[in-house]
Amino acid sequence: MSALISTRLLLLFGESSPLKKLSRVSRTALCRGSTDKIKTNKHEKAKLNSAIEVPKSKVKAVGRNGTRAVGVKKSLEIESAPFAAKSFSELGIPPLLLESLENEGFKVPTEVQSAAIPTILKNHDVVIQSYTGSGKTLAYLLPILSEVGPLANKSSNGDEVSGKKSEIEAVIVAPSRELGMQIVREFEKLLGPANKKVVQQLVGGANRSRQEEALKKNKPAIIVGTPGRIADISAAGKLHTHGCRYLVLDEVDELLSFNFREDMHRILDHVGRRSSADPPGPKGLLARKAGRQTILVSATVPFSVIRAARSWGSDPLLVQAKKVIPLESLPASGPVNLSRPKSSSSSNQNLQPQAAIQSLPPALKHYYCVTRLQHKVDTLRRCVHALDAKSVIAFMNHSKQLKDAVFKLEARGIKAAELHGDLGKLARSTILKKFKNGEVRVLVTNELSARGLDVPECDLVVNLDLPTDSIHYAHRAGRTGRLGRKGTVVTICEAPEMFIVKKVQKQLGMPILACEFIEGKLVHMEEEKEPLESLK
Repeated sequence: MSALISTRLLLLFGESSPLKKLSRVSRTALCRGSTDKIKTNKHEKAKLNSAIEVPKSKVKAVGRNGTRAVGVKKSLEIESAPFAAKSFSELGIPPLLLESLENEGFKVPTEVQSAAIPTILKNHDVVIQSYTGSGKTLAYLLPILSEVGPLANKSSNGDEVSGKKSEIEAVIVAPSRELGMQIVREFEKLLGPANKKVVQQLVGGANRSRQEEALKKNKPAIIVGTPGRIADISAAGKLHTHGCRYLVLDEVDELLSFNFREDMHRILDHVGRRSSADPPGPKGLLARKAGRQTILVSATVPFSVIRAARSWGSDPLLVQAKKVIPLESLPASGPVNLSRPKSSSSSNQNLQPQAAIQSLPPALKHYYCVTRLQHKVDTLRRCVHALDAKSVIAFMNHSKQLKDAVFKLEARGIKAAELHGDLGKLARSTILKKFKNGEVRVLVTNELSARGLDVPECDLVVNLDLPTDSIHYAHRAGRTGRLGRKGTVVTICEAPEMFIVKKVQKQLGMPILACEFIEGKLVHMEEEKEPLESLK
């Protein structure tokens, strides 16, 4: 009885309540009716820490079993998250999905997966932020498959029969066709050939009529697509997502761009129902469970993403490697959106490089080489041979330049191909397949593939044209060194562009070393020695 009264007082008076002065352990114990057992021994601490606190003084549903916990915004921490899990079985993933993971060779979760999976499984809206290539896709894919489809927990399927359900339960939105198709492939790997129809892609560039027919025939539980195609089919009344449980926005900082504005508004309005601030008590718990779960994902989290997460989600948590914190604990004025290449000079002065630093894979080496414009492609050729790189991605800023670069590389005996947005779906898929299989050694592309292109074997990224800022540099660099592998990033620039390299170096707080390619080797040049002089 005393526990019930204490809990009601805390809910009634909120932050001003004297109960706030109690320790977290005491409050949790009160909520569970354990007032006679407030002790600090290891056994009870482990038991009490199994509850995840949320950033408002109110009771919330935590997990599928409805466990309650009273949270205080000031002390929110996810102490129970196994940040260094040695196996996926520690994260609450169902047996059938564990078996599929093992068959695909996934044995040990990454740090961000260890933090994100249990947090998502406990029904929290989250923003997942980690460096490029750290395994963010599986970090949200596995919790969804744990609840949706034939590999899900039996208890979560409810009245479903053999994993089949007529409603769409998860929508994943990606800014590019490449990323969307890559996400679909990840789902299909785990679902297996027999269950491939559980997921369907709705990406631009593909035949819309066939996509609509497949929706009607297969009745998929999971949709993966680009904003324009999802919004168009939804507006036509052929995509019903009002009962959707999960909305995932992958590369959300890119989805916030002006080009996607109208499509994203429709998706947010028609996919599921946003979990609002719940009233205390059983009605609040049911309302939270009935609302959609919003998951935002990106290698960088500028302030625009923080603002969007607060608007679109309910008490969202920021999930990083070895850390889960409430988004509300971040300062009200954070980094500006660095994903806009066209920004004024005054706003550029206020750029915060922390997001770019966090998105860089840790095992990369960074170099720059100064040459003349007409020698850039030949310098790229010498770079590839000097580093004996087998899988190279070369970035240029304008798609019209790609064909010329490919022609020059092939004339010098290097198998190359171009990838850009004007190519059809089949042509793009064929080129990517050849690149991943090793038939194409150098993939020359523009900013299109800086996001979501996942080729773990890529060992070299070359900037033939300079990126617009440190954020774009980080996203390009993230195409190599994935999942802890080693990688090299080489920026080939002209003399007047050297100040941009120095600026990026300063923003990222890491060395970008001067180099030359001499006698088939990469030679690091001392900063005092102007490498430019020897190349004039």
